[in-house]
Amino acid sequence: MSHQGYVATPPYSQAQPGIGGYPSGFGSSASQPLYGHYGGPAQSFPPPQPGGLKPTGPPSSGMPPPGPNQYSPNNLQNGAHTQRFPPPVVSAPSSSSPFGQPPQPPYQNPGAAAPTSQLTHQMSAMQIGGYGPGSMQAPPGSSAPQGFQPGPPHAMSRTSMPLGPQSPQMGPPSLPAGALPMGGMSGAPPMGGMSFSGPPPPSGSVGFQPPAGPPGPHGFPPQQGSFGGQMAPAQTGFPGSFPAGTAQLAGPPQKKLDPNSIPSATQVIEDDKSKREGQLYITNLKGQVPPLVTTNFMVQDQGNASPRFMRCTTYSFPTTSELAKQCQVPLAAVIKPLATIPRNEGQLHLVNHGETGPLRCNRCKAYMCPFMQFIDGGRRYQCSFCSCVNEVPPFYFQHLDHVGRRVDFYERPELSLGSYEFVATLDYCKNNKTPNPPAFIFMIDVSYGNVKSGVVRLVCEELRTLLDALPRAENAERSAIRVGFVTYHKILHFYNVKSSLAQPQMMVVSDVTEMFVPLLDGFLVDFQESRSVIHNLLDQIPEMFAETNESETVFAPVIQAGMEALKAAECSGKLFIFHSSLPTAEAPGKLKNRDDRKLLNTEKEKTLFQPQKGVYESLAKECVSNSCCVDLFLFPNQFVDVATMGDIPLHTGGTLYKYSNFQIQADGDHFLNDLRNDVQKPIGFDAIMRVRTSTGFRATDFFGAVYMSNTTDVEMAAVDCDKAVTVEFKHDDTLSEDNGALIQCALLYTTVGGERRLRVHNLSLGCSSQLADLYKSCETDALVNFFAKSAYRAILNQPLKTVRDILVSQTAHMLACYRKCCASPSAASQLILPDAMKVFPVYMNALMKSCALVGSPDVPIDDRAFHRQLVLSMDVADSQVYFYPRLMPLHNLEATGAALPPAVRCSEERLNDTGAFLLENGRLLFLWLGQACPPDFIQGVFNVPSFAHISTEANSLPELDNAHSKKLRSVIDHITQQRGHSLKLVIVKQKEKLDMVFRQFLVEDKSLHGGASYMDFLCYVHREIRQLLT
Repeated sequence: MSHQGYVATPPYSQAQPGIGGYPSGFGSSASQPLYGHYGGPAQSFPPPQPGGLKPTGPPSSGMPPPGPNQYSPNNLQNGAHTQRFPPPVVSAPSSSSPFGQPPQPPYQNPGAAAPTSQLTHQMSAMQIGGYGPGSMQAPPGSSAPQGFQPGPPHAMSRTSMPLGPQSPQMGPPSLPAGALPMGGMSGAPPMGGMSFSGPPPPSGSVGFQPPAGPPGPHGFPPQQGSFGGQMAPAQTGFPGSFPAGTAQLAGPPQKKLDPNSIPSATQVIEDDKSKREGQLYITNLKGQVPPLVTTNFMVQDQGNASPRFMRCTTYSFPTTSELAKQCQVPLAAVIKPLATIPRNEGQLHLVNHGETGPLRCNRCKAYMCPFMQFIDGGRRYQCSFCSCVNEVPPFYFQHLDHVGRRVDFYERPELSLGSYEFVATLDYCKNNKTPNPPAFIFMIDVSYGNVKSGVVRLVCEELRTLLDALPRAENAERSAIRVGFVTYHKILHFYNVKSSLAQPQMMVVSDVTEMFVPLLDGFLVDFQESRSVIHNLLDQIPEMFAETNESETVFAPVIQAGMEALKAAECSGKLFIFHSSLPTAEAPGKLKNRDDRKLLNTEKEKTLFQPQKGVYESLAKECVSNSCCVDLFLFPNQFVDVATMGDIPLHTGGTLYKYSNFQIQADGDHFLNDLRNDVQKPIGFDAIMRVRTSTGFRATDFFGAVYMSNTTDVEMAAVDCDKAVTVEFKHDDTLSEDNGALIQCALLYTTVGGERRLRVHNLSLGCSSQLADLYKSCETDALVNFFAKSAYRAILNQPLKTVRDILVSQTAHMLACYRKCCASPSAASQLILPDAMKVFPVYMNALMKSCALVGSPDVPIDDRAFHRQLVLSMDVADSQVYFYPRLMPLHNLEATGAALPPAVRCSEERLNDTGAFLLENGRLLFLWLGQACPPDFIQGVFNVPSFAHISTEANSLPELDNAHSKKLRSVIDHITQQRGHSLKLVIVKQKEKLDMVFRQFLVEDKSLHGGASYMDFLCYVHREIRQLLT
C-alpha cells in the first residue's frame, strides 16, 4: 500500500546541467558511530543509477551500537496483555488545506534537461493530498509529460513540491494560480559562515561547514546574510554559472522564491487550533495523537495519562526492531510527572490502601492500573506488563460484571484513570521512618560584586515578604517548610534565628576545607515563629557587609555546608544560592578561568562544555543521596564556568538562573519574578522515578535534570512542576499489534508537607507493522525535544561539527525512509514529507543554529553552557517555542478580537518599517518597532511623541489608559501566564544595536553566527535524501 505525504517544490539543488548543487559531503555520516538511538548496520539502498548523484560515503545512520546491556536479566519483563480499549478511530484529514490544492504542473523528464539558456525554475503552490484519488507524479524515466492521473487511495496525506527544471514551453503560461516563476538559487552550502560586509569568512570559522574532503562539483561561494551586500561573484568556467554580482540565470528576470510556498510551522499550529482548540480530549483510546502543545484543550482522563504528563515522539511503535532501525524515528516519551493541571480539570485522585500499601505485580512490580486484566471471577489478575498472574488480596476483592470488568471499576481511580496517586507506606521511606518536612536554606554571596550591584539588598528586601508565600500542603493553614540563612565570601557565616532570641546570632566558619555546621538548634526554623528575628537579620545583612572589599569567593564549601545542615536535620530540602563570580579563593572546588576562544571549532571545543571533575562530581552525588536540591542564581560580570557550577543544579533537579552584567533597573524585576516563581512553585523532594514497559521494549536512556546511579532508577533530589525527563525506548522483542505498547511511570516523592506519595502515569500506544502508521502518528514537537537533548548531551563527548552532521544525516534518513517505504511513486526531483512531519526540517535547522551548537566567538561559552543546561530539563511546550519563537504583529491589534494576535513566520520578510512585532521564545520577550511605526501607536504605548524618543533601556511598559496600551499589556500578561515563569522584556528599535540580537531569533533566515536559512537547509536535506535513494 502506498501513501502520499507532503511534496515540496522549490528549486532544490538538482545537479542538473547549469544548476549549481551543494558541495558533496556536508551532513554525511560520521566515520564512526557516535550517539543516538539505533545502532544497527547501515541501511542498504539500491545502487546508484548511471548518471545519478553518488553519495559521498556509504549511507549510514550515524548512530552507534546500543552499547552494553543496561538492564540486568532480572529486570526484563515478559509476557503480553490483551488490550481492552477499542481501536482508535482514524479520521480522514480535512478536505480543505491551508495551502490549497491547485493543479500540479506536468512533470518534465529530468533525463532530457533543456539547454542552460532556456532553463527556468517554477514553483507551484503546495499540494496536500487527502484520502481518495489525487494527483500522481510520473516516475523517473517516463518520457512524456504526465497530466493528472487518479492515484491509489491515500492512507495518509502528503505534500509535494516538484523540484525539477521545466522547459520553456511548459513555463509561465501553465503556472497554476498562486505559483511564481523561480529565480536561480545559489548552490552555496547552506551552513556557510555569515558576515555583515565583505567576503564570507573562510571555511571552518563559523557555522555548519562541510566535512573535510574534495569540494563538490557544483560549489558556489556562500551567499551573504540578510545584512550583507551583493552576493559574491560566481565561479566561472562551466555552463550555468551565475553572472558575477547577480543571482539570476540567463534569460528573462526571475521572481524571488515565495516563502509562503514551503511548509509553515505557524500554519500547522493554526490548523491544529482551528480543528481542536477548546475541545475535550478524552484519553480512552490506545495510541491516539493528542492536540499540539500550542493548542488549548481540556483533558478527560479515561484510562491514559494526559498529554500534559506524557507526550511521545510517535503514538504507534513499529512492531520489530528491524522496522525501527529502518525508519530511524526515535521511540521516546517526554514525561513531566508533576505538571500543573488546569483548575477546570480537577486534581489527581489520592488512593490510600492503609498499611497494605499500593497493589503491585509480584514479578515486575508494576502498580495496579487500568491495563490489568482480572480473571477467575475477580480472585486473580494478570499483569499487562509481564503476564504474571497474581492473587487479589481479600480486602481488594470485587466481583466481575458480564464483560469481565470489576463492578467497582469507576469507584477506584487506579482501575479507571491514567494518572493518580497512592499514599506510600513506611516501606517506601528512608530507614522506614516518616520523613520530616523539607527545608529551604538561603545562601547569599556578600562579596564586593554582589554588594555593589545591589543584589544583596534586593534579595533581603524580597525575602521579608516572600517567606510568607512558602509552598504548603493542600488544606494546610501554614507552610511546614523550615528556613535557614547563610552569608559567605571567602568564609561562611551561619545565623541562629531561634524564636526565643531578641537578635540573630552570627557564627563564622573560616576553615572551609573541612566544612561543618556550627549549630543545629536555631539554624532551621519555622518562619512564622521566628518572623521578628528573621526580619531583623534581613535588615542587618546589607548593612553588615556594605563596606566589604572582599572580592574572592568559595562555592563548593557553600553547597557542602547546606547539604550537611539538611543531613543533620534529617530532612530533604533546597539551597537557594545567590552567587556573583568565579570561585577563586583557596578552598575545595576552586576554579580557574578556562574561557579559551582558540578552542572554538576544534576537536577540543567539547572540553569547554565538560564540568571540571573531582570535587563537584562527588558533591553532586552526595547532594542527591541526601536529597539536597540546589537552585543557583548567577550574577556574573565575566566568565564563571557555568559548565562546572551549573552541573550541580542539573544533577540535583534544581534550576540555573543567569543575569549577566546585572543592573537593578534593567534586571531587578526579572530576577525577582524568577525568585518568586522558584520559591512558590509546586515541588516534590527525595524523588525516585521508574519507567516500566510491557514485554518487547524497554527504557534505555534518560535525559533531564536527573542523576542515574544505576540503569533503571532516575534519582532527583527534588522535582518541580516545570521539569521534564525524556526517556528513550528500544525493542528487545517483537511487539504485538493487538496488545500495543504499555508505559507506566511511577514517581515516589515527599510532598512539601512531609508526606510520602507515589504518583503513577499510564499510557497505551499502538503498534503496527506498517511504517506509514508510525509516520502518521509522529509528533514533531516531541521529536525535536528528543533530538535537542540527545545533541546537547553528545557535545560533551563529540566535536560540534560531528553532532550537527549526525542531525542532518538523521533528518535525511527519516525522510528518505518515508519516501522509499510509504510514499507513492513520484519524480526524484520532488521532496516528499510526511504530513505529521512537514515542518520537522525547520525545527531541526533551528536546533542546529541554536547558540549551544554554533561555535561562534561572538557567543560567550558561559551563555552556550547555560542554554545547554536549560534545554536538558525542558518539556515539549518549552522546547517548541524555544527553537521556533512566536512572532506576532501588533500594529493591528484592535482588528483581532482574540487574546493573542495570530503568529506569522519567524522571518525578516515578515517585518515591515511601519509595524510593531512581539517575539517570544519562552525566556525573552522582544518588542520590535519599525522606523515608520505609527505615531499614535508610539504615543499610546510609550507616552512619547515619536520613534526617536523611545528608550530601549526600559524593561516594562507604562500603564496608560488607552486602547493600545491596555491591549498590548494584556497580550504580554497572557503570554507570561502561559509560560509560568518570568520573561524579560527587551525593546528593540529597527536598525539600532539590539536589532542584530533580535534577528538571531528569526530562525527561518540565515544566522549571523553561521547557519542556513530554512530554504537552504530544505534544499540540502533534499539532496541528501536523493543521494540515499539513488
